[in-house]
Amino acid sequence: MKPNLITVAGIWLCVLASARAVEPANALARKFEFTSAAPAPRVLTVPLPEGNYAVTVSFGDASGATTNTVKAEARRLMLENVTTAPGKSVTRRFAVNIRKPDYPGGHVKLKTRETTDETATWDEKLSLEFLGQPRGVQSVEIAPAPDVTTIFIAGDSTVCDQPRAPWNSWGQMLPRFFGDRVAVANHAQSGESIKSSLGAHRFDKIFSSLRPGDYLFVQFGHNDQKDKSTNALALYKSNLKKIVATTRAKGATPVLVTSMERKAGVKGNTLGNYPDTVRAVAGEDGVALIDLNAMSVKLYQALGPKLDRAFQDGTHHNNYGSYELARCVAGGIRQARLPGLAENLAGDANAFDPSKPDDADSFNIPEGSLRDETKPDGN
Repeated sequence: MKPNLITVAGIWLCVLASARAVEPANALARKFEFTSAAPAPRVLTVPLPEGNYAVTVSFGDASGATTNTVKAEARRLMLENVTTAPGKSVTRRFAVNIRKPDYPGGHVKLKTRETTDETATWDEKLSLEFLGQPRGVQSVEIAPAPDVTTIFIAGDSTVCDQPRAPWNSWGQMLPRFFGDRVAVANHAQSGESIKSSLGAHRFDKIFSSLRPGDYLFVQFGHNDQKDKSTNALALYKSNLKKIVATTRAKGATPVLVTSMERKAGVKGNTLGNYPDTVRAVAGEDGVALIDLNAMSVKLYQALGPKLDRAFQDGTHHNNYGSYELARCVAGGIRQARLPGLAENLAGDANAFDPSKPDDADSFNIPEGSLRDETKPDGN
C-alpha cells in the first residue's frame, strides 16, 4: 500500500491508501484501483523522483452521476469539472512536474512556507487532490513522461502556486489549458523579484533542468518596482537579457510576460516603466511576448462593477481572477503560435477575448482543502 495524504479540519494526515495497488512493469509507474467499498482518498500522494509524469484518471460510478475536479501539488488545476452519467465512465490524462530543491553544484534557498509539507512542491512526491465525489474516481495511473514539453515559470506572488485558498495565481491555473504533452513547472514564489530569484538560485535550478524544446516564461515587476536604487530599472533590463541568453544557450525558448496590473490599474498604470521595459527587451532581442499587462486592463475594464470578484486584495487574485488571467496567457500562446505549445492546448481552450470575460456569477471551481487568509509576500 502507498501512503496517502488527507486533510481533516485543516490538518494533513498520512494514512494508507484504501485501494488495490497494481504494480506495472515500469519501476517508477504506479496504478491504484478504487471501488465503491474502498473509494479514492481526498488526496493521493506518491513518493517519486524529480521529473515529469503522465497521470491517467478514470472517472465513473455505476450508481450515479459524478463531477470531479483534480488539482496537483500546490493546487495546480489539472482537470476542471469532469462529469460522468450514471453507469458511464470517462478517462482523462495530464502531465505533472515534480521537483526537489537540489541541483548539480547547489541548492535553492527556500522560504519557510516552501519547506512545510502542506505546500507539496519540493518534496519529491506527486500529490493529487480529488475535489468531487470520491466514488467517482475509479483508477489512477502514474508513469514517467520524459518526452513531454516543459513550461518553466519564474515570477512572483501573482504567478506562483499559492498553496492555500483564497489566494490563487495564473501559473497554477495554466496546466488546465493543456493536454498531456505539456507539463508546467512553476518556480515562481511570493515576494520575489528577478534580483532576489537570482540570489536564491531559482534560475540556477531552472537552467539545470531546461532541455532543448522547453520553454521559460518570465514575469516580474511588482516587487522589482520597489527597488529604489538609481539603476534598478537598468539592472532589471540587464537581468532579463541575461536570462533570455542563458535560456537560448540551453536550447530552450524564452517567453517574456508583462505583469498584470494591480486592481487600481483599471484606471491607470500601477507598474511604472517595468511593462515597457519587458516590451523593449522582447523587441530588441526578438523574444516572444505575452502582453498580459495590456490584456489585464481590458479584462478589468470589462468586469466593471464586478472587478472585486477577481481580486482577493489590491494585487492578488482569487480562483476566478487567476483563471481569467490564465485564459489570457493561453490565448497569448495561441496567438504567438509557440511550437510545441499552441498545438497542445486543450481542445476547449478556445481563443479568449479579455474584453469578454467568463461570467463571474456562474464560475465554479473548488478552491481546495487548505485555507489561510494570511496575505502572501509581495504587493
